[in-house]
Order: sequence, then C-alpha cells, then structure tokens
Amino acid sequence: MKETFQTHSPEETQSIGKQIGGNLKAGDVVALIGDLGAGKTCLTQGIACGIGIASHEVVNSPSYTLINEYVGNIPIYHIDLYRLQHHGEIVELGLEEYLEGTGICIIEWADRMANLLPANRIEITMTWVGESTRAIELRRTLA
Repeated sequence: MKETFQTHSPEETQSIGKQIGGNLKAGDVVALIGDLGAGKTCLTQGIACGIGIASHEVVNSPSYTLINEYVGNIPIYHIDLYRLQHHGEIVELGLEEYLEGTGICIIEWADRMANLLPANRIEITMTWVGESTRAIELRRTLA
C-alpha cells in the first residue's frame, strides 16, 4: 500500500498525521525519513493527537533525550536518531523493547537504523517540493 499527500502548512501536516494516528494500533512502528526541517516532528505531533495523547502533553523532538514517551490511548514511544552517526550507537540504545512492545513507535531519522527496523512497518518519507510544500509518501511494508 502506498499513498502520497502534499501539505502546504504545518497545520495541514499535523492534520495528515492525525489521520495516520487514528489508524494505528498497538505494536505499530512508524519509520519517518526526511531531511532536516522536512516536518517529521510536526507530523509526529499530529500522529500523537490521532492516537489520543493526553491534552496536557506536549510533543517535541527528542533530539537530545533520544526517546520521549507519551500517554495516549496506546503508549507512544517517540525516538529521534538525528544525533547518532554510527550503527553501534543505535544498537546500544536497545530499542528492541520499544519495537517489540505494546505501544506505538515513531522513529525520526529511521533510515539510520534501516537494517534494525521490523519488516512490518509504516514507512513515511517526507520531502520538500516547494518553499512551503511538502510531499508525504506513506508505505506499509509487510514481511
């Protein structure tokens, strides 16, 4: 399954994320791929909203903490691999318990751990197509 969307504002990107989040289930892994500033965190904010994140929670990039956990209808594990440059650093994080857990994993810069991602995942690639326009390509991979 492959779908492509275009958004022209952060609000539109969050709206697409909310739709995606509303269709996720426990155990899903969302692999986000895209350049710096492509809107991965913005999309994640929408996904968290669609999952039913608590109204007092604020979703932000875990670039420095690497993993943020949020309470939603289903637990949300937001992982950001931007600062990690080497495969060994990613392996040392021990992400298996998140990837195989009962929550939903959303991984920014997921291409940095491509060979560690589960075969069953939702892969979202975000690219710039104009000054304020982004293309969002969603693809579900199955083993």
